[in-house]
Amino acid sequence: MCPSGNFSATPARPFDSVSIRLLKGYSLGPNPLLGVIFHWLGGLASGSFYVPFRRVKIWAWETYWLVGGFFSWIIVPWILAVWITSDLVRVLQEAPGQSLFWAYVFGVLWGLGGLTFGLTMRYLGMSLGMAVALGYTAAFGTLIPPIFRGQFATQVLGTNSGLTILAGVGICLLGIVFAGAAGMSKEKEMSEVQKRASIKEFNLKKGLMVATFSGVMSACFAYGLAAGDPIKAIALRHGTPVLWQGLPVLVVVLLGGFTTNFVWCVILNVRNRTGYQYFTSEVRGPVPAREAEPILENVTDAPAEEMAELGRTRAPGLSKAPMLANYFFSALAGTTWYFQFFFYSMGETQMGRYKFSSWTLHMASIMIFSTLWGIALKEWKGTGPRTKSLVGLSLLVLVTSTIVVGYGNYLGAIATSSANRKTMPQISTH
Repeated sequence: MCPSGNFSATPARPFDSVSIRLLKGYSLGPNPLLGVIFHWLGGLASGSFYVPFRRVKIWAWETYWLVGGFFSWIIVPWILAVWITSDLVRVLQEAPGQSLFWAYVFGVLWGLGGLTFGLTMRYLGMSLGMAVALGYTAAFGTLIPPIFRGQFATQVLGTNSGLTILAGVGICLLGIVFAGAAGMSKEKEMSEVQKRASIKEFNLKKGLMVATFSGVMSACFAYGLAAGDPIKAIALRHGTPVLWQGLPVLVVVLLGGFTTNFVWCVILNVRNRTGYQYFTSEVRGPVPAREAEPILENVTDAPAEEMAELGRTRAPGLSKAPMLANYFFSALAGTTWYFQFFFYSMGETQMGRYKFSSWTLHMASIMIFSTLWGIALKEWKGTGPRTKSLVGLSLLVLVTSTIVVGYGNYLGAIATSSANRKTMPQISTH
């Protein structure tokens, strides 16, 4: 205040400058606890999305998968991005061509990963095949982005918070191992006929090769999100809140995933002569069974799909397809699928400089809720004590991994906040 008693404009400028920076989010640091909760919600959506498909009748896999896919990869991403973010079209127009290209290409490659997952289970069996592929996806999707950016040695290996997160990644992989062991224990309890149906052509060498390819390709979704970082920055400049900055990137990555799935589903529609199912309730010949088709099953979707399919009860023969119900449940499944990455993108914004750890949180959450769905659908009913103990142990370890990764991000947030306080301009009290 001036000697005259009037407020002086000059001393207020530093405070105004700081206030503007605060309003722009300068002090809104990461919140790892909130981030973990968002990732749990994403895992719940991923682990639950396939359940509505159980209510679809008569349609072939390629038909209901493509209908659901339109909602997963096109309709819902665009609706929410237009509704919640600012100037979506302009943001995409201003985005660097290289960022758009790689976000789209990685989306296509993520879709391709689903082509070989069926072979993984053919050569290794469902439990071992899924465990190996999930392990590759979790490891590559989490660690490759910081390695590619040259941050692994300094930010991960060189800090206590980074090492804690790395320990959490290792615990997540251990949880996947226990989940695979539970499945293998269950398979040992099967009859010989059931075992032969479960593992049609065991071949460890081929299985590991295919699982590696499928796991690495499925991790490409994480690479696509990382490639979209410049798009997120442009979205923020256009006034999109921090929490929603990843939604424009999802539009691009999911367009790539839609491309792969659309082409494959149309190929199957033509080959199986099931294209008519989109337009009429009439049944024209036998509908190919899902297990007999070369479906696209991505590693990130597989836990939910397989648990839901194992608990499916076959409906008695119907003379007509319930068109309205089929479209409704396919749309519900597709919308639920999208929300896994809706919450993923929100959780990523809360993890600070270690946002690459979001992929581990996502994979662990998928396994947790898929396993819980398996329990609810009585997939483990009748198994022995050893199998049930392994299921419980896998859940405990996977939940622990999310807590450890969250704690590592919390340590990183404290370090970042401390560094920011040292660099913020001091407010004069004179």
